[in-house]
Amino acid sequence: MSRFYITTPIYYINAEPHLGHAYTTMVADAVARAHRLMGDDVYFLTGTDEHGQKVERAAQKAGVSVRAFADRISQRFRDMLPLLNISNDDFIRTTEPRHYAACQELWRRVRDRGFIYKDKYQGWYCTVDEVFVPETQLEAGRCPLCGNAVEQIAEESYFFRLSAFGQPLIEHYRRHPDFVEPSVRRNEMLAFLEGGLEDLSVSRTSFTWGIPVPDDPAHVMYVWFDALTNYMTAVGWGAGEPTASQQFARFWPADVHLIGKEIVRQHAIYWPAFLMAADMPLPRHIMSHGWWLMDGAKMSKSRGNVVRPDDYVEKFGLDAVRYFVFREMVFGQDASFGDEAVLGRYSADLANDLGNLASRVTTMVHRYCGGVVPSPDPTAEGPAERELRSALDVLVASVKSSLMAFQLSVALRAIWDVIGATNRYIVAKEPWKLAKDGGQRADLEATLYAAADALRVIAELVAPFMPDTSSRMLGMLGVAAHHTAWTTLRAGTLAAGTKFGAIDALFPRIELSVEELRRMSEDTNRPTPTAGPPTGSPQPMGSPQSPAVPEPAARAAAGAAAPDGERPLLSIDDFMKVELRVAKVLTAERVPKSTRLLKLFVDTGVDQRTIVAGIAEAAKLMGVESNGMVLAASPDGGKPLLVGFDEPPPPGTRIR
Repeated sequence: MSRFYITTPIYYINAEPHLGHAYTTMVADAVARAHRLMGDDVYFLTGTDEHGQKVERAAQKAGVSVRAFADRISQRFRDMLPLLNISNDDFIRTTEPRHYAACQELWRRVRDRGFIYKDKYQGWYCTVDEVFVPETQLEAGRCPLCGNAVEQIAEESYFFRLSAFGQPLIEHYRRHPDFVEPSVRRNEMLAFLEGGLEDLSVSRTSFTWGIPVPDDPAHVMYVWFDALTNYMTAVGWGAGEPTASQQFARFWPADVHLIGKEIVRQHAIYWPAFLMAADMPLPRHIMSHGWWLMDGAKMSKSRGNVVRPDDYVEKFGLDAVRYFVFREMVFGQDASFGDEAVLGRYSADLANDLGNLASRVTTMVHRYCGGVVPSPDPTAEGPAERELRSALDVLVASVKSSLMAFQLSVALRAIWDVIGATNRYIVAKEPWKLAKDGGQRADLEATLYAAADALRVIAELVAPFMPDTSSRMLGMLGVAAHHTAWTTLRAGTLAAGTKFGAIDALFPRIELSVEELRRMSEDTNRPTPTAGPPTGSPQPMGSPQSPAVPEPAARAAAGAAAPDGERPLLSIDDFMKVELRVAKVLTAERVPKSTRLLKLFVDTGVDQRTIVAGIAEAAKLMGVESNGMVLAASPDGGKPLLVGFDEPPPPGTRIR
């Protein structure tokens, strides 16, 4: 049995949990569940990071002791787990005695190998991100990571010889090209490494809320040295007990550290350097996802743009929320949380597609076969049944490989393609007509068996994403006792004679306006809007800080000012400001609730992004953010034709 150890970041307790925290945890949960279905021995860790000056100040502001503050906020994160149906094996707090012992053991090991020394630190510190910021990295006097003000500090400090590990880390990146993913983050870290590393201050004396440095209790450990060590603490490092040592030997190094993109440097440079200094194995993969954006900016309490997942769970159900975030965010990229998109996904994908398929299949088996899976006559199987069975077997392999690569949205697109194919198969076969003709009984049973078997495979494959829905579907099919191991999952194996359970309405239609849903996501403490978010915050086209998409009348007026025959000439300098590149369309799907828009997922050679085709310029329409435009021609105002090439160049090629 293979083992698989996956971690989320431990969440900093200076604020309440929100969708950003929930997303990371749900992704880890889905991947952990998939590995269990593959037969792996899984250890799934999450928890809270509770030390540091920021926590100390937050407690002071709240008028409570730091310990009481830590206990209260940590419990909020722990309470989030059952709400989201998270299957974690451990929940670690950095204030636990086991973690103190582990951190001090790692410190001694690094110190005794000559990589920690005492000196004086004078420079800049960001309390928000708990990082030291060299003068050369300041951006307009602010933290380059979060854009907040930094503080000048001067104090005695222990330093870690980070400068000694620049070249070893570069070599590790080259030997292990998948060490940091996606590649854009890997390239950022390599560029940072190639710029040279400076030694890192790893202790503080100006506050006391932290883990004391061994043999020098006037110092507490730098919060990142403390926090990162949790990944080893949880599997037995520093415990000194035989069973803990066995667990550590089994599960370390971690297979995946799953994190948000804002903490890649700490995980991909500091952490492996600490481990190299201690002569410890490095984690195998560091997977970084993008941000959920609201109003064009990363969700944060200070901006008042936080989405509370419990509000949406209450209205739509947990599995609908899980489905939405997995389907909407392409792993590694940012995604916008849009109320229209939530409603669209629920109505189109869940209620209409999956819910309708489950209802019609189970209803017809109950109606025409007495609620018992028929035993199909092999001679009644035709090309349509063989094609559906083949598509299901291809789907099983596709979903497994996509989940192993953290491509959750790709896996769900593939599942929904087969859901659509199964619905089309039923419509084409018209079992309700076959049931009226006694001479077509064999064809009817072959049809219903194929449809029920497809529903079973789909139910098994949605289990990591929507575990409760999967169980309910299997219950409807009469196979709820256990999940089929994915190593043996294949089409055509639903046992004839299986008695179906009761029909269950998986996703009842919800009567809810977009305005009502939007009010749910508004933070009651939203501050008065300022001139805009801090410099560097991503802004979608059409946001209040950027030009909106013109109304049709305005576009018409603009066009009327310059008829075709009188358009001014464009200089070559102006033309070169427009960047046209070749892109490969990877997937295309209709935008829910729209009859004129297509959502394209394209490879530009540099990144992969979403583009909504059918609009004039970049915009956010029907809850989908479009990050580009497609070049097309419409002869005489007729059907648009995409511009193509006789010999397609690779994605990313510049058009000149």
